[in-house]
Amino acid sequence: MKQLFLVSSIFFSSVLGFSQVQTISGNSSDTIDYSNPKEYLIAGLIVEGAPNLDNNLIMSVSGLATGQKIRIPGDAISEAIMNLWKQGIFGDVQIVADKIMGDKIFLRILVLELPRLSRFTFKRGTVSKSEADDIRDKIAINRGKPLNEATYQFVKNQIKDFYIEKGYIDTKVELITQTDTAAPNSIILTIDVQKGPKVKIGEITFVGATEFKKGKLFRTMKETKRKRWWNVFNSGKFYENEFEKDKQFIVDKYYGKGYRDAKVVRDSIYRISPNRIGIYVFVNEGKKYYFRNISFVGNSIFKTKDLMQNLGIKKGDVYNQELLDSRLYMSANGSDVSSLYLDKGYLFFSLQPVEVLVENDSIDLEIRIYEGKQATVNKVTVIGNTKTNDKVIMREVRTKPGQLFSRSDIIRTQRELSILGYFDAEKMQVNPKPNPLTGTVDIEYVVEERPNDQLELSGGFGGGRVVGTLGLSFNNFSMQNMFRKGTWTPLPSGDGQRLSLRAQSTGLFFQSYNFSFTEPWLGGKKPNSLSVNFFYSAQSNGKTRRIKNSNGVKVPNTERRGVDIWGATIGLGKRLKKPDDYFSIFGDVTYNYYVLDNYGQTFIFADGFANNLNFNFVISRNSLDAFETDYVTNGSKITLSTGITPPWSRLSGKDLRDATDQEKYKWIEYYKFKFTTSFFRPLVGKGKKSLVANLRMGYGLLGYYNPQIGTSPFERFYLGGSGLSGFALDGREIIALRGYDDNSVFTSDVFNNRGMATIAKYTFELHYPLSLNPQAMIYALTFAEAGNSWPSLKEFKPFNVKRSAGVGVRVFLPMFGLLGLDYGWPFDNDMFIKSSPKGQFHFTIGMNLGEL
Repeated sequence: MKQLFLVSSIFFSSVLGFSQVQTISGNSSDTIDYSNPKEYLIAGLIVEGAPNLDNNLIMSVSGLATGQKIRIPGDAISEAIMNLWKQGIFGDVQIVADKIMGDKIFLRILVLELPRLSRFTFKRGTVSKSEADDIRDKIAINRGKPLNEATYQFVKNQIKDFYIEKGYIDTKVELITQTDTAAPNSIILTIDVQKGPKVKIGEITFVGATEFKKGKLFRTMKETKRKRWWNVFNSGKFYENEFEKDKQFIVDKYYGKGYRDAKVVRDSIYRISPNRIGIYVFVNEGKKYYFRNISFVGNSIFKTKDLMQNLGIKKGDVYNQELLDSRLYMSANGSDVSSLYLDKGYLFFSLQPVEVLVENDSIDLEIRIYEGKQATVNKVTVIGNTKTNDKVIMREVRTKPGQLFSRSDIIRTQRELSILGYFDAEKMQVNPKPNPLTGTVDIEYVVEERPNDQLELSGGFGGGRVVGTLGLSFNNFSMQNMFRKGTWTPLPSGDGQRLSLRAQSTGLFFQSYNFSFTEPWLGGKKPNSLSVNFFYSAQSNGKTRRIKNSNGVKVPNTERRGVDIWGATIGLGKRLKKPDDYFSIFGDVTYNYYVLDNYGQTFIFADGFANNLNFNFVISRNSLDAFETDYVTNGSKITLSTGITPPWSRLSGKDLRDATDQEKYKWIEYYKFKFTTSFFRPLVGKGKKSLVANLRMGYGLLGYYNPQIGTSPFERFYLGGSGLSGFALDGREIIALRGYDDNSVFTSDVFNNRGMATIAKYTFELHYPLSLNPQAMIYALTFAEAGNSWPSLKEFKPFNVKRSAGVGVRVFLPMFGLLGLDYGWPFDNDMFIKSSPKGQFHFTIGMNLGEL
């Protein structure tokens, strides 16, 4: 059969090969005139070369069909070939004309079907089972996949990358193909991997770098590190992509010191040994530049001196583009030039720094300002709150409709929403939608709810025993929905109230039951809080209250020593506006009733009962940037609290010098002051992924009115150990000092610690986040702390302290609260302190490390 070939040759670069549309040739009667396209009717269409495929389906995919009219030359043939190529199952595609009869044409589609994968295996002994499983997931090729050179190259590259990430940079991959006789047009693929030795970075040499010591440049590179035996956290692996980023970090380091022409001109990798490589990094530092003359143009709202003050850059300062940008646009504390305008409503403001003159090593800047007009907030909306009611969010929002736009109000709103603890701070967004025509802006806050209710099944060590806790904490509760149908999903929620039910026990030794409720916005219009609390606790030596005598009659157990406490608290709080709106005050009235039964080992008052009616007042300033159980990176919390009782003995006028303990302590009297501070500052890193320093300091004083009574047996300070303040609910205040035994740190002439009247404690911690996932927030810490306690203010010596240091980790799970594990080493054991010099673990689950 004489073949007439269609159209000129067209080559398609493809992962599968190439195809060719062939030219028609033949006698004069059958010749196509390419200068005069002609329409043909497809009189016949057949497919060859695909015995394992449906020919009708191939014709359908091509878009050609018998009876169809096409123009030659034209697009129909090219489109048909392209349609078949897109299927990825052919190694070659051609369309030829078998015959032309007038305006009728007979076409044949010639295809070369690609072989398909039957199965693939790894050559025995070249990879481990776990590696093979990981590689299968990475290459993701399945039975029946068409195979071509591009597929083979993809498999090789993926496997090489897999092993390069593990340090095998010399990995070689060979693919061996074998025809599968059991399946038509199928191939068995064998993968032969030769990993070679694991190679790590032995040395990095900076050539041409004189401004910085090599140690600083080493630290500037985040992932490209030399392998050193003492650094267990550094793998020393070489990653090409990370190396490219690290080179840019080096350039940025130079930019920050005025070398704005600095560049890494090239690099070179060489072999030190079979398992070590060295890297040369060639640096061209260029010239060091300085700011010279800086001027502002276009400003009328603010004076130039005010803008210069916020800019904070003077003539002669080293040129630093990153610093310039942060002072103009992006200061974390809101002290940049843009904030001046944005906080006054100038949302449409813009500025542009222009280098008007570069002379020798000096740069003159002109900062051109377009002030625009002020923008008014039009609508404020919130989306993403599936649980929390809009009113709970909107009462924390500082941007109100009708007010001038303010960037600082938006930042403060984000902080207030974050410290509620209801939303994922990492996913919180703000979308301003300005309308220049009307001079208004709509503000949309985007939040994402996170779990914050807690089912606390916890435990810890205190007093040498395991303390078990069962608690339910509902941190976004709704009291008003308790009796509404359909609101129990599973509990009524969304109004921001807090309800807590908690029970703790070590069996007969200790039991505690606690109920508390807090309404943070009493009345719903102002941030005035109401809180109520009821509790009961019983602590003993583990003996039962009553035993049977010889006659089988139950009588009081004389061997039992214990204390029972009933208590209730009602408190009111208020958020202040002055000195600034980070301040708040809180006051409460608390009544405790104590019943003591031969409990002199702990208190100087052993038998009887006591009443404690006290009035507490707290003033605090809290500017922390996150909820306290989250990862805090910035801000501070300063608290001054006072607790006083009426001076009952002074009011009665009785002489109590010869009075019994029961008479002295029937009504407890004291005054108590505590001062605590906690400061957080980021040291290295950006945002939440930062190394954070936390400095804490606390002092406490318990005083008395009447020297005939002296210091109250209750409310004293006990320092040392893990500070399980939730455990000893027996009228004591227990403060942690890690590295030492529980309640072991005090200064006194007696060996039995019955509590001290004054206390001082200092703590420094470094925090680093391991996971910021709200479902499991984890951070590691190191700490150094010191503290001591004394019997009276006269003996108080705030720098005569016992020191310790250690490491730890904190894990916050929404359903269980905060989990902590620390290991502390004591430095100052003495005659009173018998803690292990080798240190000890302190393990807590859902409990605090004291209030200081």
